[in-house]
Amino acid sequence: MEPSTGIGSPDPTADELAGHTLRLRLRPKSPTTGYVDGAWWPHSHDLTAELPSLLAVLAVRLGRVERVSYNLAEWDPAPRRVNVDGDLTRLGGFTSQPAHTVDTIATDGQRMTLLVVPSDTDRSAAHQTMMTASHRGNADTVGDLLSGGTIPEQQRSEQP
Repeated sequence: MEPSTGIGSPDPTADELAGHTLRLRLRPKSPTTGYVDGAWWPHSHDLTAELPSLLAVLAVRLGRVERVSYNLAEWDPAPRRVNVDGDLTRLGGFTSQPAHTVDTIATDGQRMTLLVVPSDTDRSAAHQTMMTASHRGNADTVGDLLSGGTIPEQQRSEQP
């Protein structure tokens, strides 16, 4: 049997997700600028299966995340709460949530907005989008980041 590359069906089962590496890039800690604080490339549309590993990593920077809001149209139906390492995290799905983002709020009020790269995105395009979104000075909109219409800051400064 060949090793998994993570490029199978866009919606793997929870058992398949357990073996995947979290695909996340965060901006370095710095004053907040732009629209997003980093990018997350989930393996599926199953928010309850994807969140535990994401929230475990975010807890290193934010502490315990008590609330996650997301766009209803982009995820499979999810419960109002999810148990993450013995703690309940409230989930709020909204049609008004900006597309391709999730917002997290920690117990101390710290907030983080992540660009959600669609799970079926080409590996190379996803990597480039995540690198751009997590760049310290990035101020691109979510739409610009996902369309690939952004030029990395270094290349912008080289243009006339």
